[in-house]
Amino acid sequence: MTTFRIGEAAELLGVSADTLRRWVDSGRLPAGRDDNGHRVIDGVDLAAFARAQAAEAEEGSDGSSARNLLRGIVTAVVKDTVMAKVDIQAGPFRIVSLMSREAADELDLRVGSLAIAVIKSTTVVVERVDKGRSHS
Repeated sequence: MTTFRIGEAAELLGVSADTLRRWVDSGRLPAGRDDNGHRVIDGVDLAAFARAQAAEAEEGSDGSSARNLLRGIVTAVVKDTVMAKVDIQAGPFRIVSLMSREAADELDLRVGSLAIAVIKSTTVVVERVDKGRSHS
């Protein structure tokens, strides 16, 4: 059975460890204790909680078929006469989008703007990460 310590679970959900502790303390997310007395969250419980959080976020969506929506802040916009490169920081993720300059102008994308990166892809690569060993 895979378990996650508070800090690991918080990182996976994109929240602070304090927020995750509050969720555990309020009963929103079940947690147990490991042999050292540290709070741990069962991987199955964490996955169910993550799905529920995502479903809550989707309730406010605009009817798009895309399920990969990352809300963030625009950190850079570089335009030439035809194209624009827009960088969005969505939690720990940096999203870079190449679009027409016309589209960037119509969306009025500027540094500091709130934006949602909608990712629709037919190919997604999934790799397993062994706990305690990061992927490089």
